Amino acid sequence: MQMKNLMIGTVILTLSFSVRAEKADMMATGVLPAAASKTGVTYAADIQPIFNHSCVKCHGNDKPKAKLVLTNLAGVLKGSKNGPVVKIGKSPDSLIVKAVAHLTEDEEIFMPPPHNRAGIKPLTLEQIGLIRAWIDQGAK
Repeated sequence: MQMKNLMIGTVILTLSFSVRAEKADMMATGVLPAAASKTGVTYAADIQPIFNHSCVKCHGNDKPKAKLVLTNLAGVLKGSKNGPVVKIGKSPDSLIVKAVAHLTEDEEIFMPPPHNRAGIKPLTLEQIGLIRAWIDQGAK
């Protein structure tokens, strides 16, 4: 039984390192993860839960950083103090995708910031892919 648990633990650890390495490779090469293949992606069902978990501590309704509100669809589409963060139908060109994938020229735009004090973990490749699919499908 101990050997089986050890093997399972090794597989989980290997997969964890593999995902981290894949994300590091993506960031180093500047390649975005593919958009998710899921159809009918909506803000309410698919994207808002991601933002609620990882983004609203800083981009909520009360004093949102950069005036970017991610608690509702209107706020996301309005964008930040610097303009739109979503280019509907064009996820690779959308600042929000570049920010969560850490693929911008300006590291201050990385979300979450690499050394955030709130301990918020970066989005997974799957979450970034889902955001891409949502934008590509019309950001509804």
